[in-house]
Amino acid sequence: MTGENQTPEALGQVADAVKGNWVDRYAPEAARPYLRLSRADRPIGTWLLLLPCWWGLLLAMIHDGRAGWHDLWIFVGCAIGAFLMRGAGCTWNDITDRHIDGSVARTASRPIPSGQVSVKQALVWLVIQALVAFCILLTFNLAAIALGVLSLLPVAVYPFAKRFTWWPQVFLGIAFNWGALLAWTAHTGALEFPAIVLYLSGIVWTLFYDTIYAHQDAEDDALIGVKSTARLFGERSPAWLLRFLILAVVLQAFAVMLAVLEVSAFALLLALCGVWAFGWHLHWQLQRFDAHENDILLRLFRSNRDAGLIPLPFFALAFLV
Repeated sequence: MTGENQTPEALGQVADAVKGNWVDRYAPEAARPYLRLSRADRPIGTWLLLLPCWWGLLLAMIHDGRAGWHDLWIFVGCAIGAFLMRGAGCTWNDITDRHIDGSVARTASRPIPSGQVSVKQALVWLVIQALVAFCILLTFNLAAIALGVLSLLPVAVYPFAKRFTWWPQVFLGIAFNWGALLAWTAHTGALEFPAIVLYLSGIVWTLFYDTIYAHQDAEDDALIGVKSTARLFGERSPAWLLRFLILAVVLQAFAVMLAVLEVSAFALLLALCGVWAFGWHLHWQLQRFDAHENDILLRLFRSNRDAGLIPLPFFALAFLV
């Protein structure tokens, strides 16, 4: 059989990867299974881990009116760290879920269940990614370093959450939005209340987008006994998504007010415009939600990169005024 008439899965590609992604096209063949294990062929997760970092950094800069070269490094370091820690987290997730993934159509082609990578090889790759990320963390202040180390706890627990709770998306949100706390603290040197409120907003946002994502696997999850908010809500999902939308926007607006209120009225207005636009993107997703169309579900989930990017230029302008 030639490469031209083999299926993507037969070539080692993962079923839900972005078509024509750089890993499948350009990465060295020996590196591809490890990059797929890190979800480098599906960059949306890195964005969703990174964006709360950038929210937290920009709001912290507005809050105290300071910016320096180290903030540029925090901006870049968070991006590199998000790529590495998302990769480490996904590697850990695939190690713990290797038996489950083999029973689900969308995940059976992942590197471990498909036999491209052994569990031992995956563990070594996990350690390498985590150590490099730790080296980046060491360039931040002590409070941020402590928060970064503490973040390993929710990362370690998350893969097991779907075995004991109908709300594993909460555990994902706790892990994925930790950067809002870390980046704020890396800039200011202390964890403060606006960052905590922003973090809570991010957790609710995760409930919104990951419930959409989980509907792709609802039938397979029911067969193997895996829990999720998609299975819990069922046909009531649109009503729950609306609740998450409202709460995420309200909490983000509250965080902005706490951070910006004493700066200037114009800066506050600009920052709140970003929150408003973020909310409208979530509303756009909700209007197109269809629990029975996997292509739509995946497209909506991936669109949350754009949703999370929307507040950033508004926050940046609020800092500059």
